[in-house]
Amino acid sequence: MIRTLLFPLLLTLSQAAEAQTDRLIQGTVRDENGQPLAGASVQAGNAAGQVTDPQGRFRLRADTGTILLEVRFLGYRTWSQTLDPPTGKNLDIQLEPSAYALQTLELIGTWSAPDDPFASSRMRKEELAERNQGQDIPWLLQSQPGVVASSDAGTGIGYTGLRIRGSDPTRTNVTINGVPLNDAESQAVFWVNMPDFASSLEQVQIQRGVGTSTNGAGAFGATVNLQTHTVREKPYAELSTSIGSFGTRRHMVSLGTGMLGGHWSIDGRWSRIRSEGYIDRATADLGSWYGSLTWQKGRTLIRALAFSGTERTFQSWWGTPQSRIENDTAAMLAHAARNGFTERQTLNLLNSGRTYNYYEYPDEVDQYTQTHYQLHFAQAIDRHWRANATLHYTRGAGYFEQFREGDRVSNYGLEPVAIGGDTLDRADFVRRRWLDNHFAGAVANLRWEKDAWEVHAGGGWNIYLGDHHGRIIWASLPAGIAPNHEYYRGDSRKTDGNLFVKTSARLGSGLTAFGDLQYRTVDYRTQGRDNDLRPYAVDERLGFFNPKAGLTWEPAPSWNLYASLAVGHREPSRKDYVDAPDGALPQPERLVNTEGGVRYRRERWQAEVNAYHMHYRDQLVPTGALNDVGATLLTNVPRSWRLGIETSWLADLGNGFTWEGNLCLSRNRIAAFEEILYDYTDGFEEVRIPHRDVDIAFSPSTTGNSILRWKSRTGFSLAWMSRHVGRQFLDNTSNPDRALPAWWVNDLFIGWQGTLKGLGSLEIDLQVNNLLDRAYSNNGYTYSYIYGETVTENFFYPQAGRHLMVGATLKF
Repeated sequence: MIRTLLFPLLLTLSQAAEAQTDRLIQGTVRDENGQPLAGASVQAGNAAGQVTDPQGRFRLRADTGTILLEVRFLGYRTWSQTLDPPTGKNLDIQLEPSAYALQTLELIGTWSAPDDPFASSRMRKEELAERNQGQDIPWLLQSQPGVVASSDAGTGIGYTGLRIRGSDPTRTNVTINGVPLNDAESQAVFWVNMPDFASSLEQVQIQRGVGTSTNGAGAFGATVNLQTHTVREKPYAELSTSIGSFGTRRHMVSLGTGMLGGHWSIDGRWSRIRSEGYIDRATADLGSWYGSLTWQKGRTLIRALAFSGTERTFQSWWGTPQSRIENDTAAMLAHAARNGFTERQTLNLLNSGRTYNYYEYPDEVDQYTQTHYQLHFAQAIDRHWRANATLHYTRGAGYFEQFREGDRVSNYGLEPVAIGGDTLDRADFVRRRWLDNHFAGAVANLRWEKDAWEVHAGGGWNIYLGDHHGRIIWASLPAGIAPNHEYYRGDSRKTDGNLFVKTSARLGSGLTAFGDLQYRTVDYRTQGRDNDLRPYAVDERLGFFNPKAGLTWEPAPSWNLYASLAVGHREPSRKDYVDAPDGALPQPERLVNTEGGVRYRRERWQAEVNAYHMHYRDQLVPTGALNDVGATLLTNVPRSWRLGIETSWLADLGNGFTWEGNLCLSRNRIAAFEEILYDYTDGFEEVRIPHRDVDIAFSPSTTGNSILRWKSRTGFSLAWMSRHVGRQFLDNTSNPDRALPAWWVNDLFIGWQGTLKGLGSLEIDLQVNNLLDRAYSNNGYTYSYIYGETVTENFFYPQAGRHLMVGATLKF
């Protein structure tokens, strides 16, 4: 198998060695007023693209022969020209403002510019398409600096997660066209609700650290900004299908009218994804659609868009016990005994292998539908002023169903049933836990630019209404209960609003100052009875001031040095409030983030080195503490920090070869905290174990990526992608027995694209994931207790070994 896959690689390397020499292309990009445009994207054929420097200049090398040179910049028409060899002169390129591109004005509020004093990276639709075979967005972003993705089912389809610099998903702010995506209560993003959304994206930006001011949940570790497709001027159609290992199938249809009558445009997409998953029974049945209607005239644009995702995913949340991963029969039997497994459950554990799934009930599924509506208005008022406003509404509803064997009837608010002289206090149940919610709001931005100054004011206001409730749909009790017996319910209302002002000023001698002031308010009220039947009532009003400031310095055209200081705050999540013991509410977290780095751009390569320090006050972390019904608590720790250095690079090696990659080194520590264990040996006793200077959980000290690409002039392409993630501790004790081992995985991409006479273009690609068939896990959890001795239970999420996906895309 390996020999077969390596043969085309060796063949293409030999072809590349015979390729012709390249040539220099250089020039300056200007706006409609003749002013230089810094940060414009320049692409010449198959050569590595680059962005223009602060003087709007670019200098790159491209293959000889006829090539297409393209220049893009937000708010302007794409400039393109076919060049024949050789030109040898400086190109003076002037971009035209585009009403089509007015839709990108919603990005001015949340996106950072390429030369802002913050660490960021960007993926455009071409890069996303190269990897997209139906996997969730975290899977497509895992080549970016500091990003670690996880998958419950082991394939990147279904439930997936995303950590950036070790920060968990609840600390990463996500927006779509400037609209908040994070769930208002949990503050997480459930990517499974957005299947194949990457097929509707123009680009993605990741800001690491606090970054610039944004809408919605606080950016407490990173920000991920998503931009949906911009309007195309010409009609198009795209058909795509993929098949692969584990019964995975993806089908997608995308259509667009182009501009009709110079003013109207309609775009749409439909996708369907099915997969059996690597983990036993971890099936996913996913569907989604996207549609937009755009009207533009002059410098005014109105765009209405909607997108929806429906998922039915068999649960694989439990994870695989470490004893099963290591095939340790004695340890598996001990695990089964400790956890009260039945004979059937024990046999499932012993006979399943790495793909073990605790859940066996056929309808142990998560089923949810989420639909988003956005209405955007953009106006380029004159050469100095631009404005945009957005209204949005999201509707979500669904449940997860569970079979509970031998559960206490009191857990459902029911009384024991008397049968003869016996009392039945346990029974089997099938329950559904529902979430029914509404999220709506508005965001707006106003930007002014003149000479050396830019001032930008904006903000947003959002309201969330959520209904949590649980129902019993079946029970083995001999005495019947009411159909869909409701055993808990809680209602929530949360509003958040923010106002910010950003400004940048060029001070001369290549120095630019940046300032950003934001004030954010949160009003959260929730009350009811939780799924453990505990009553709760929360009424919190919080206000946060988040200032940011920075400097960039351009000592020479190729150099950009920057430094920034930013403050961020994050309110506790619903779970933090609801599970907290009476009288011990969690406190908001505070982060002071310092960044500093240097960017270097040359004609054939570019590199960036960034150093950061993230100092937390009152960070919420698990300590092992439980509340009075056994729910895990997060506890504020006074002081913790992340210190790291990130390097990234992109090099044009010539002859169609490019190499990009990144390496991130970090130290992530908690100054001091007390681990809490419970001793059940002779009743119940709380044991406190002090820890000092320990690692923050799920924060690897080393991550790295490498992508070596080759593109031929005949349409063939290859990419060898490598990812390394260092050891991750599962809790905050730095205990090596509670850790995920380091892993290194390689993927291979082989593609071809060409033109079919009379039809359009055809793209065929093959992905070989985990080429070297490594056995690894990218997520897990742990808990410990004392029963005569300390017992630790580790659970991992194993990932698929070598597996394939083959796809074909026809474009008209």
